[in-house]
Amino acid sequence: MKFPISLLAIALASLMAAPLQAKDKPKNVILLVVDGMGPVYTSAYRYFADDPATKQVESTVIDELVVGTASTYPDADRGVITDSAAAATALSSGIKSYNGAIGVDRNHKPVQTMLEMAKAKGKRTGIAVTSQIVHATPAAFIAHNDSRKNYNAIADAYFDERIDGKFKADVMLGGGWDYFIRPDRNLVEEFTTEGYQYIDDMAQLGQLQQDQPVLGLFAKVGLPWALDMQGQPRLKALTQAAVSQLENRKGYFLLVEASQVDWAGHANDIAAAMAEMADFVDTLEWLKEYVESRKDTLLVVTADHSTGGLSMGAGNEYLWRPDMIKSLEASPDSLALLAMEQAPGQRAELIASALGLSPSQAQSAAIAQAEDSQALSAAIKLMIDEATHTGWTTHGHSGVDVPVLATGVGAEQFAGFQDNTDIAKKLINMINR
Repeated sequence: MKFPISLLAIALASLMAAPLQAKDKPKNVILLVVDGMGPVYTSAYRYFADDPATKQVESTVIDELVVGTASTYPDADRGVITDSAAAATALSSGIKSYNGAIGVDRNHKPVQTMLEMAKAKGKRTGIAVTSQIVHATPAAFIAHNDSRKNYNAIADAYFDERIDGKFKADVMLGGGWDYFIRPDRNLVEEFTTEGYQYIDDMAQLGQLQQDQPVLGLFAKVGLPWALDMQGQPRLKALTQAAVSQLENRKGYFLLVEASQVDWAGHANDIAAAMAEMADFVDTLEWLKEYVESRKDTLLVVTADHSTGGLSMGAGNEYLWRPDMIKSLEASPDSLALLAMEQAPGQRAELIASALGLSPSQAQSAAIAQAEDSQALSAAIKLMIDEATHTGWTTHGHSGVDVPVLATGVGAEQFAGFQDNTDIAKKLINMINR
């Protein structure tokens, strides 16, 4: 039976306004943020992952879980294009702020985050990310700082700032040696003195002691590109380890971030972007199975913004051909570093082999005349864009709405269009049950 639009809108509004029932209040909350993932990324991944042996385009786990969209604009006086810090502050607290803000409002006053609320409720808390753990998104859930660039101060806050005398995060997994092991302060030693187990190799994730907090740092800054870690554990392994450590009688809050979709967008690197999306999807498939096997957990997935202005079908042709990037065994950045070690005349041959082209197809002035790996990487990315018909409008962020996915207890609360602060307010309501 079809309802008139007005009646349907009223029904939906009353449903959204209804107080949460006990069955809608999960014990465990997992928020997965895919940094930089606008709607074109999810469409592009569907075609990238499609099985060419079948006529139909197979759906992905993203398609199965999508329930709505969200706007991402920062504080109203600051325009409509957000950065990761303002967006993460909105997602962590339900309060919009200025670009660059880490857990503070437009007046630079600290705002309470859902991770802090969960800790105050006696829940365990954690973060698992592929960036450095003091990057904008994880930082805005744990720290309070006027600027996202103050990495050392943010790292200090992870140790110095407590909730009822307890550390805010029981599990912290990602990159960031440079910010925790410094000439002026060794935060790793300080955390281990306070009872944290510390690991710096992802192979150690399976050796963690239960019921003991964890600090795991696996890179100087962010983790290597997913393309450069093929066959190695990455976000899924971090997430599984975090969940295992956090499970307890009172419940937990876990922030997971697929951080480097954003970095690929900033670099206009479609090859790295699709590999980062695949890393995210691998994690999402495991989380979906985990959450749907239980009756006490909610998973919400969204993005903080979209990056790069990605488009398919560039060059006025109705084509998008991701075949070239499916077989890549290294990122354009790594390929460029390797090629720079070759004589100028041999670069094209190496690049052609990696991209599945003939040497003549890989010949270009940009490749032959590149003076450093950065310039050569840019030339390789342009070559991939031309072959795949991929387009970009910016090296920054765009203001498009982002997808919202959900499954588990209370997932229906996230259906339809909403603002990023609405996502936060709903989750906070569930945590503060």
